[in-house]
Amino acid sequence: MMLSDFSDKEVINIKDCKKLGHVTDLEFDECTGCICKIVVSSGNSFCNFFKPANDFCICFKDIRQIGPDIILVDLCL
Repeated sequence: MMLSDFSDKEVINIKDCKKLGHVTDLEFDECTGCICKIVVSSGNSFCNFFKPANDFCICFKDIRQIGPDIILVDLCL
């Protein structure tokens, strides 16, 4: 899977079925080359022009399924 495949996928928490945002970036382990975290932005820069986007990281171990349009995560928020 390529970085472009992750870009703009919607992230949904399976605990409460809430939309958390969209994938904006990935964090890699330099030594192994494995993905450690995904960076999710809950803000939309176009709609919230004057508000900063809320970015947060989700550990790769919390991802339950990666689909064609969405990523399901298991988080206790």
